[in-house]
Amino acid sequence: MIVIAILVGVVWLAVNPTAQAPSFEPARLQGTSNPDLNGIWQALNTANWNLEPHAAYPALETEAGPAGRVPAASVLALGAIGGVPGGMGVVEGGEIPYLPAAAAQKQENFENALARDPEVKCFMPGVPRANYLPYPFQIVQSTNKILMVYEFASASRTVHLDPVGPPPVDTWMGHNVGHWEGDTLVVEVTDQIADTWFDRAGNFHSDALRVTERYTPVTPDHLQYEARIEDPNVFSQPWTISMPLYRRKEPNAQLTEYKCVEFVEELLYGHLRREQLVRRWEGDLGELGQRLIIDVTRTLPPELR
Repeated sequence: MIVIAILVGVVWLAVNPTAQAPSFEPARLQGTSNPDLNGIWQALNTANWNLEPHAAYPALETEAGPAGRVPAASVLALGAIGGVPGGMGVVEGGEIPYLPAAAAQKQENFENALARDPEVKCFMPGVPRANYLPYPFQIVQSTNKILMVYEFASASRTVHLDPVGPPPVDTWMGHNVGHWEGDTLVVEVTDQIADTWFDRAGNFHSDALRVTERYTPVTPDHLQYEARIEDPNVFSQPWTISMPLYRRKEPNAQLTEYKCVEFVEELLYGHLRREQLVRRWEGDLGELGQRLIIDVTRTLPPELR
């Protein structure tokens, strides 16, 4: 009987090509008519490398070689691990509409990503980048608040579904105010500081950024995520990114601690030591790569010399 029903459905769709499949009915949060978004979710794409469509390239930081761009000395030893995978992009229309001066700033950021990307320094990622970092995040939902907790840098944010006043200051994760439009959670994110990036390619914003997020359940284990980006200081018009978020299904799925601040202390503050901890790296790359030696030199700023 099941096979017959499936065949009947296929034939019906064939003769009714404009017919729509039955809409998904999500589980409801107990005591409410709103979808239950509780769970651990993760994006599976290359958006954190670059929101726009991009081909693979040899490293996050490169320099000119006789046959094209090659990995810079700072990442040479990483080999393929340090390479950047290509991606189809998540920007609707394919291209971010920068103002001319901002486009030049974006290119400069791209060429100096290892020194400037806030992710390298373990700063909190901001919105929307927090949602497509290559780590899971958890949604904890109640009737009037939604907590979003991220592995990276122990970042978190609270979405207020009840009336709330304006924030006293701008913050890394912004001021988050939400409401429901049918089964879609809509979150207006404002008052973010200007120091976060959208990705590792140098895409950036100012403190005038406004992000409108939309979370729509489309299957029990799949949210459709959209974020509309507005910033008149940087972009000529609003633009939108979209991607699926997938539920982590392992029986013991949970967030694990990734407090990366301590891992970058030497990067950020090593120049303050009387004696450098990292001076020289030597690696045997085998018969095909031979031996690689990299010397590290730190220069104190003038005021500390």
